[in-house]
Amino acid sequence: MKKFICIALAFAAVSILSAQSGKVSDNLSLPSKILKMDRKYAIYLPPDYASSDRSYPVLYLLHGAGDDQTGWVQFGEVQYIADKAISEGTATPMIIVMPDANTGVRGYSNSPKGDWLYEDFFFQEFIPFIEKTYRIKADKHYRSIAGLSMGGWGSFIYALHHPEMFASACPLSAYTGPLKYEDLKSDILNRFGESVSEKEKEAWYKKYSVLELIAAIPDEQVKSNKPEDQKKRVRWYIDCGDDDFLFEGNALIHIAMRKKQISHEYRVRDGVHNWVYWRASLPKVLEFVTMDFHQF
Repeated sequence: MKKFICIALAFAAVSILSAQSGKVSDNLSLPSKILKMDRKYAIYLPPDYASSDRSYPVLYLLHGAGDDQTGWVQFGEVQYIADKAISEGTATPMIIVMPDANTGVRGYSNSPKGDWLYEDFFFQEFIPFIEKTYRIKADKHYRSIAGLSMGGWGSFIYALHHPEMFASACPLSAYTGPLKYEDLKSDILNRFGESVSEKEKEAWYKKYSVLELIAAIPDEQVKSNKPEDQKKRVRWYIDCGDDDFLFEGNALIHIAMRKKQISHEYRVRDGVHNWVYWRASLPKVLEFVTMDFHQF
């Protein structure tokens, strides 16, 4: 009898823990007319998603170079970290979406020649698909973006290109694009081949260098209290290890934002460019975006 009771209690404990766990799927896909192929993604659904009818805020979480949509699941422990943050009350229940940007051409940008349009796919196909397929509050105030390394760059450029889309952006150990135009030849542009013209290079640089994008923001827009400008405000959380090889770019972004008086949180912790650092960053990210989702 005692053995039966122990087994029953063990099953009850497992059931309780399961009920408090979110669900992760990491091999889902959608068709893309823009990229002419199916695109994979992973998704985290919070613990009460299956048992409720409510809609949820969403965090788009971008992976780095060399990973795919499974990176944050396998190495970033997104399910464990999100479940823990939600259960402890430091993060509100949210949906976390992780797209694959490592198939076809690696990266989150459009190509200089316009023959690979990943950014267009992300905004014109991916976000609309996700926010129609899942119970998501499809509004700026309930939508945030974050990512590491190459995904940190994606977080920067997407929030700077479309500030009306995101309440907050959290680049982690971010690649920041070419720091100066002369860096293009030895930088990300190499992946697009040798046939890129100088005019195409210059246009791509202005669109995908984070420093250039910040410099292009009009000072009057930053200081404006007009409703149309207020709607373009993004809350920024920038985090990079003190021994990260991308530290310089992140520090320069911090300085540029300070000069522009763009409000942001800038964090430098002991660490390098690895998953130990990013796993420690994710709880802070979830707490930061929750501030917008709760509308304090």
